Amino acid sequence: MRTPGSVWSLVLVLSLFLWAGMVAAISFMEAPLKFTAPHITIPLGVGIGRVVFHALNRVELVLLLASLLAARILRAPRAVWLGLGLLGFVLLLQTLWLLPALDVRAGMLLAGHEAPPSKLHLLYIVADAFKLLTLLVTGSQAFQAATATTAPEPQSKTATVA
Repeated sequence: MRTPGSVWSLVLVLSLFLWAGMVAAISFMEAPLKFTAPHITIPLGVGIGRVVFHALNRVELVLLLASLLAARILRAPRAVWLGLGLLGFVLLLQTLWLLPALDVRAGMLLAGHEAPPSKLHLLYIVADAFKLLTLLVTGSQAFQAATATTAPEPQSKTATVA
């Protein structure tokens, strides 16, 4: 039978690893591969990217909130809170600054204008790589904390003589 604590541990661990999988699949697989597909133009790829990354961002915000709620209920260890804090910082940086700035550049490209050179796209990739690594480490720490508190007591190997 699952205890409420084990359900919240499951929510925390699954949220972090689901989030990691989504970032890995979309940022490091779908985004570069879409431009290799036949008949995909730069404007079409950019338009698809805008839709996909805005949807991913909304899902990431939900997963961050679920993780924070579960960590709060569980009274998660400091290491987990440190990871969640870093994740929140990076996600807010992307949500409030990087995505809107990249959206302006994408709008220029879609309108047929040339966007001036910028390092914003590279910065977004670096932020996603850091976020992915942080998700994997924090998810592992949350899993270790969950299994440490729910693991059965080891039985003694010494036999009692009556």
